[in-house]
Amino acid sequence: METAVVKERPTSSGRIESKLRVLHVGKYYPPHPGGMESHLEALCGELKRSIDLEIVVATSNGLGTSVELLNGERVTRAGRLFNLRSAPFCPQMVRKIRASKAALVHIHLPNPGAVLAYLASGHRGRLVITYHSDIVRQKVLSRVLDPILQHALNRADAIIVSSSNYIKSSYVLPFYQNKCRVIPFGIPLDHFQRPDAVEVARLRHLYGPRIVLGVGRLVYYKGFEHLIEAMNFIQGRLVIVGHGPLHNALQQKAESCGVSERVTFLTDVQDVRPYYHAADVFALSSVARSEAFGIVQLEAMACGKPVVNTRLDSVYRLFHLMVYLESQYRRQIRKKWAKPSTPCLVTRCVVRRTGAPASYASSSISACREWCGRL
Repeated sequence: METAVVKERPTSSGRIESKLRVLHVGKYYPPHPGGMESHLEALCGELKRSIDLEIVVATSNGLGTSVELLNGERVTRAGRLFNLRSAPFCPQMVRKIRASKAALVHIHLPNPGAVLAYLASGHRGRLVITYHSDIVRQKVLSRVLDPILQHALNRADAIIVSSSNYIKSSYVLPFYQNKCRVIPFGIPLDHFQRPDAVEVARLRHLYGPRIVLGVGRLVYYKGFEHLIEAMNFIQGRLVIVGHGPLHNALQQKAESCGVSERVTFLTDVQDVRPYYHAADVFALSSVARSEAFGIVQLEAMACGKPVVNTRLDSVYRLFHLMVYLESQYRRQIRKKWAKPSTPCLVTRCVVRRTGAPASYASSSISACREWCGRL
């Protein structure tokens, strides 16, 4: 099979312009929620200006394969044959990768179905892998799939990782340090700085005056149960935006803690930006290294919100950046890292941050802008 390195297009001046062809292979794609999905969308939104790209992911709702054009990007959603521990396996993905004339295939992991599809396709182009996270909880699945993952990593020309912390703490990446390139994730700032003022005011009226916000899938590693426990000591409302298999269990947790009237679950939010702007503080309560970066922290910062996160070796500590611009908050912010599974520490951090100085908003936005400007 031959692969085309470039695609030629005439420019407005009549000259021929060559663009690199790249195929991105992800797990899912927006509007399906998730950190990997939002990163893929943001990345492709920037890359399409300079390269010719196509996106192949699994469909999130059925067996059929569909092709659509989203914001100028061709997105193929391959039909799923089955899911294995939340990992989609799509036979059609093999054919799509094999037929691609991309010079470079870029796979986003963990995604064992995509790795198998790539290896089965026999694609001869270069391979780049973004390593979002280890397979953490599924130990048996990990042992079965590790040889396949290692084969793909051996073939890769480069492995992109969001932080040096993750390389050091991973059980896989230290063996591939020579291939690893640290490229922290970024977000489109302007997208988060144009809220619907009417909707923000409505949310403040509905859930205020003190709103603690959590955003993410309702899964074990997000640690939402600790935020719920912490609400016993916080005068305010916890709003959790996201859906997942632990929805009922977390609702029962709120009831057993006696805080169900002050904990709201929103499972069908299409635009999370007004919620960031309406909140007083954002909390990332993750408790396991499946949380590899915490891109929602950047989103909250872009909306001018103080952030409380847990001290994980996998999560990038964005507070280093915030205090870089506002050194007078250095002492306060360092105290805002809570150890996982400690609701009392989470409580103290959240209470102090909901009383943050008004200037913290501009500090948070400036820090986020500085961060994204470095990328």
